Amino acid sequence: MNHIAIDLGSRESQICVRNSEGLILEEQRRPTTALGKYLKTKEKGRVVLETCAEAFAIADAAREAGHDVTVVPSKLVRMLGVGDRGIKNDVRDAQNLSKVSCRLEELPSVHVPGEQSRERKAISAMRESLVEVRTKLVNTTRSWLRTQGVGVLPGGTLPTFPGRYRRHVEKKTGKPVPGYVNRVLQAIEELNPKVAEADKDLESIATQDPTCKLLMTAPGVGPVTAVRFTAAIDDVSRFQDGHGVESYLGLIPGENSSGDAKKRHMKGITKAGPPRVRWALTQAAWTAMRCRKHDPMVEWARQIEERRGKKVAVMALVRKLAGVLYAMWRDGKPYDPQHESKVKAAATQRGDTATGSGVTATPTAP
Repeated sequence: MNHIAIDLGSRESQICVRNSEGLILEEQRRPTTALGKYLKTKEKGRVVLETCAEAFAIADAAREAGHDVTVVPSKLVRMLGVGDRGIKNDVRDAQNLSKVSCRLEELPSVHVPGEQSRERKAISAMRESLVEVRTKLVNTTRSWLRTQGVGVLPGGTLPTFPGRYRRHVEKKTGKPVPGYVNRVLQAIEELNPKVAEADKDLESIATQDPTCKLLMTAPGVGPVTAVRFTAAIDDVSRFQDGHGVESYLGLIPGENSSGDAKKRHMKGITKAGPPRVRWALTQAAWTAMRCRKHDPMVEWARQIEERRGKKVAVMALVRKLAGVLYAMWRDGKPYDPQHESKVKAAATQRGDTATGSGVTATPTAP
């Protein structure tokens, strides 16, 4: 089997092909957009790539051509010789990747998400970019009000913000809004329908997808969270349990106990996973805390709040919510607020204890 290592670039990529004995058969440079056609001409082998923006599209093309594909995590490639000793050279990097591929039968590979997952991530990211730009423009115009000493703009919705802003300034100063401020207000007016369209598209995806509809039965979970979560997990069967999902999303506490066997030094959450998914889950947790106050999961978080404070309680709810969503997806069942009490009652009837039977006090299933 040949080993085809590709050091990907935005315009051109370096290719190094070795046989199973490690002998270099081919080295060349090709346009990145032409790699799909190139891979179709090669006999079936192992294609090794480093994670980057282009990696998943090339991985799809390689699989279509019948190759085995390994997408090596970017943090690992440094240990494999890519960029070794501060020398970043495309030819050398491709050689090192192909050499390691020949030596190791199994190389660690990141999960290659499906086309639907990547499309949903892109749709969510584009919507969030529009929202962030609008938020920055709104905050900029609000700060200008403070510098003019005309008071704070009364509350209202974002679609009505530009009109309310203009009326407020005219009322307080007797003058129209200056041109340099009005330009920003006009930009907000143009963004409002674009954000509304993006929201509608996301809602349409969520309501038509059975998994998203299932997840939205959980407290605080709406279209944004459901689409983001399903896009990040992609294939629920690749996780053994809810704790694996929590770890993947960077929601478990970090630890630094090396060199001290007597004490465990715990830190904040690792934040190792996709930040946008954590943000969406955090917003869902805050929504649940405000709107589903009598839900057992929220009441559990309130008990933590009394001991540790609101921020710790919300993050605990985020972590638990991630496990609950995983279990709902795995089992194909909607959210059941009484699930925990039912599990405990069943364990009591069997004469089991919560910990002795493997049933935890805070199960990850809904």
